[in-house]
Amino acid sequence: MMRKYENLSDLLQQNPAAKKFFDTLPEYVRESIEERGNNIRYDRDLRGYAEKLLRGDD
Repeated sequence: MMRKYENLSDLLQQNPAAKKFFDTLPEYVRESIEERGNNIRYDRDLRGYAEKLLRGDD
């Protein structure tokens, strides 16, 4: 079972792999993700949302 985090900040502080992934994203993607940070509770949420933004779906 995947670990659920409180929000994006919690995820990035406690999951080094997620932090490393987040840090490699373009600034506009990071900013958009941070705007929805309270809704990002799983690593898969972070990656899925980033992929959508990079494709231009959102």
